[in-house]
Amino acid sequence: MISKFWNFVVRPKNPFSIVWLTFLFCEGRFEHPAGSYKKIFETCEDLAEALPATVTGRIPPFLKGSLLRLGPGLFEIGDEPFYHLFDGQALMHKFDFKNGQVTYFRKFIRTDAYVRAITEKRVVITEFGTFAYPDPCKNIFSRFFSYFKGVEVTDNCLVNVYPIGEDYYAVTETNYITKVNVETLETLKKVDMCNYVNINGVTAHPHIEKDGTVYNIGNCMGKGASLAYNIVRTPPTQKDKSDPIEKSKVVVQFPSAERFKPSYVHSFGMSENYFVFVETPVKINLLKFLSAWSIRGSNYMDCFESNESQGTLFHIAKKDPGEYIDVKFKGAAIGMFHHINTFEDQGFIVFDLCSWKGCFVYNYLWLANLRANWDEVKKAAMMAPQPEVRRYVIPLDVHKEEQGKNLVSLPYTTATATMHSDGTVWLEPEVLFSGPRQAFEFPQINYQKFSGKNYTYAYGLGLNHFIPDRICKLNVKTKETWVWQEPDSYPSEPLFVQTPEGVDEDDGVLLTIVAAPGSQRPAYLLILNAKDLSEVARAEVECSIPVTFHGMYKH
Repeated sequence: MISKFWNFVVRPKNPFSIVWLTFLFCEGRFEHPAGSYKKIFETCEDLAEALPATVTGRIPPFLKGSLLRLGPGLFEIGDEPFYHLFDGQALMHKFDFKNGQVTYFRKFIRTDAYVRAITEKRVVITEFGTFAYPDPCKNIFSRFFSYFKGVEVTDNCLVNVYPIGEDYYAVTETNYITKVNVETLETLKKVDMCNYVNINGVTAHPHIEKDGTVYNIGNCMGKGASLAYNIVRTPPTQKDKSDPIEKSKVVVQFPSAERFKPSYVHSFGMSENYFVFVETPVKINLLKFLSAWSIRGSNYMDCFESNESQGTLFHIAKKDPGEYIDVKFKGAAIGMFHHINTFEDQGFIVFDLCSWKGCFVYNYLWLANLRANWDEVKKAAMMAPQPEVRRYVIPLDVHKEEQGKNLVSLPYTTATATMHSDGTVWLEPEVLFSGPRQAFEFPQINYQKFSGKNYTYAYGLGLNHFIPDRICKLNVKTKETWVWQEPDSYPSEPLFVQTPEGVDEDDGVLLTIVAAPGSQRPAYLLILNAKDLSEVARAEVECSIPVTFHGMYKH
């Protein structure tokens, strides 16, 4: 099973798991002909009370908090299915650690989208890839006029959870965020960010500084009714106990390449002194978006378009005080969701991305595709963009007289930046990882100590033809990769937790939820040693757990 490319194998505690180190490819070595991955896209129910987990191995004593995760948990309402991976209704999961024992709890977030759907037994609010048809009980006239009440934006917060001040919010990518009690998982209130700052939505991937300051980005209407992108700063916990969200402010604005077509933005980069915004050619056609709702009825996916000939624009801005740097950095067209890390070094900004060479990847995440038989899953993935982990470098000191010369002088990267005659600086990346139809995605780092700093290690969820079937570690300096994998096991994004007395960057553990549909206990929390991905412990529960996207470890 181990090919000649694998030159070092770590033997884990579980005899069925494999951990390997390779210098070439982070490939999944398992096929999935039984299609058991389909189970992670099935509806589950709330839990009335926490379930005790069966622990094997030893839970590290420094784990005394909670692992919080978000994802879809309701994939149909009555006879009406949701069609896209990002449509299922938000379900929050929680693993609690206490005295070496683990419990598991989950609860649907009571968003308007969820409550109204359950009450009316149908899809009421249009989701990413599912259109909400008008109430069939209404007559044709009331249905017609309902189209002209404006766009009802979903609050289905299934993507991530993060702290603002002393509170915690479940989020998606719209203007609505939902305050939750992370102890009981009760839904507390819906917050509209449009009430506080000029944005149409915010990402589910903010940057959070050590003092609790939160930075996020969203598109907005700028000067002269043109599109732009605003960086929003929300301060940390206030001494007067007031809500930090009320003091949110725009700190800098990035221009948009097109007036009525903002780029899809999923995340952004932040170093100690700079913001990095990648404007990809994956666009949201606003005119199509508005007409879709007002005239014929459609979903968000119908409003995306991609023009690869436009390439990708890379924008930078100073952080404090906020100041846009008006230099045109450009590169070949990519799709991109997740930044890994951004740092400054010797007059350069270095930023690493999980990129996709080609069109919009969400086109390949329809639930019908993900639930197909393995041969069909592979066939569809062969038409999808090729994933790569890329490193880009932007020079802060640009001289127009240096045309045709590589402006990057950092000794450890092959990434280049070349001035063209029109004043554009063309960026070519260094590829840190590439495997055929094997993606290193949902990246994590030792964020607490190395966010915005020169770092060595990234951890990711390995996608095998879009099916999550392994955990990966990448040395971004040497390009070595480590892999954890077991047959018919489907993990989630790995979250890094630092060992309290740890000295090395990778002194810590990774936490991931693994679905193992064929097992007696079909899901478990897996704890891996972050150094070599060997198993430390697992906590198995007697219930299935669907796919989760993002989350956090709460100390």
